Amino acid sequence: MIKVVTILGARPQFIKAGSVSREIAKYKQITEIIVHTGQHYDSNMSDVFFDEMQIPKPNYFLGIGGKSHGAMTGQMIEKIEEVVLKENPDWIMVYGDTNSTLAGAIVASKLHIKLAHVEAGLRSFNMKMPEEVNRILTDRVSDILFCPTDTAIKNLKAEGFPFETAAHKQQNIVNIGDVMLDGALFYKKMAVKPTLEISKKFVLCTIHRAENTDDSKKLKNIFEALSEMANEMQIILPLHPRTKKMAEALNLKTENITIIDPVGYLEMVWLIDNCSVVVTDSGGLQKEAYFFSKPCITLRDETEWVELVEIGANVLVGADKENILKTFKNCSEFSNKYSNANLYGDGQASKRICEFILKV
Repeated sequence: MIKVVTILGARPQFIKAGSVSREIAKYKQITEIIVHTGQHYDSNMSDVFFDEMQIPKPNYFLGIGGKSHGAMTGQMIEKIEEVVLKENPDWIMVYGDTNSTLAGAIVASKLHIKLAHVEAGLRSFNMKMPEEVNRILTDRVSDILFCPTDTAIKNLKAEGFPFETAAHKQQNIVNIGDVMLDGALFYKKMAVKPTLEISKKFVLCTIHRAENTDDSKKLKNIFEALSEMANEMQIILPLHPRTKKMAEALNLKTENITIIDPVGYLEMVWLIDNCSVVVTDSGGLQKEAYFFSKPCITLRDETEWVELVEIGANVLVGADKENILKTFKNCSEFSNKYSNANLYGDGQASKRICEFILKV
């Protein structure tokens, strides 16, 4: 019997890990213990969330969140170590690039327990992003690097991977596809239409990155562009109360934008599947737009998903108003063949993860 302790801290991580957990449940040879650090805990992550999403409930909830990066990561290391010493797993599995990911990686390395990193090899090449630091350090000590794309593997090789780790003589690097695609295919059948008036054609927009929300000039540029776009197409903007408050404080024009409270994932899947264009600064939503064959305008200067930019499915516009509007007007010219590029596998990444853990 192989025991895996999975470390998760944010709602998107649970959605990604849910696909792997559902697959693990099919294997009698693998037992999974799920640890929720509480990094991004919110009221939406109730028992109802786990039931609706068909995700196993966490075995441990550490309740660590709302602190500085240092305090949060340090407390996570301490508490995760306690769980790991109690459970004595064969593997620790981490996802993505949160502080929870790094904390789990450090515990695995210090205790010489094999570490699997799902979504390994991603790079934005912006070291000011805490996520970039987390993913680089986690990759360095991982025993298996489960990469979602060929680009991720190229990134690792350019940095000198593979290396020796505390638990393995040499790292295993493998492109297993993207677990987010597994989830998108699974949840598309369960999508729920939000209870609001929606036009036949609409833009789905999300804004949450601190580089945009904490910069008054950038936020103003983005909202001015959205306001002009709203004259041509409905803009549906699920907005966090904190960002909404900042927009109100800056007296930004929002009257013709359909601003709603954040929605559940099943409602978000419906919005992605039915929108005409995605405008976002989210990393995950860039890929989900691609999964559902929607053109994506990204409100960032760089992205981890460079292959989407290369094939024309995604355009980086930063927070430049004129660039946003120009790209929106040219959306019809986005490549209509990008959905056939098969950049992220075939929706079987979760199965490959389980098979690889069993044979290593």
